Amino acid sequence: MTPQESNAKEASASSGVGRSLRENLGLIAIALVLAFLIRTFIAEPRYIPSDSMVPTLHTDDRLVVEKVSYYFHPPHSGDIIVFQPPEELQRRGYHKDQAFIKRVIGEPGKIVAINSGKVYINGKPLQENYIAEPPNQPFPPVQVPENEFFVMGDNRNDSNDSRYWGFLPRKNIIGRAVFRFWPLSRIGFV
Repeated sequence: MTPQESNAKEASASSGVGRSLRENLGLIAIALVLAFLIRTFIAEPRYIPSDSMVPTLHTDDRLVVEKVSYYFHPPHSGDIIVFQPPEELQRRGYHKDQAFIKRVIGEPGKIVAINSGKVYINGKPLQENYIAEPPNQPFPPVQVPENEFFVMGDNRNDSNDSRYWGFLPRKNIIGRAVFRFWPLSRIGFV
């Protein structure tokens, strides 16, 4: 092989490595952009930091929170939602980026009350086969304002929820918990 052929072969190999490196960097950049877009607008993983949703969810459960459905319709009673703390909780020292998870109990316009260990919606007892135990404190009837929700934890007697800090504005809702992926022994839809 002549020196010219050797130089041409080295240049060809060098340009192939450069092209491969550029392709790989491009793929990494696309993957990062897609991951950012998916997490921002479609779904994201979250973990459960407290016992407020026992028995449905346990501390350290890992969930997928989907964000798409609430672009098309509001949350419904029974939905388990993840949200940013409302202003009242921020005044009490919670950081605005700290996520909470609770169950929607009262939708806008509904009247929520608690009496004798039962939650009432518009005067009718709510059937709750998902709670740890009945709530042990009464709560006077309140009407949920427009664009706000009344939320409670499933562990009714160990939950920092709307009974203590008020209504949740819709704008604070991040998404709906749909799937538990950890621990593997409890994997499935929530």
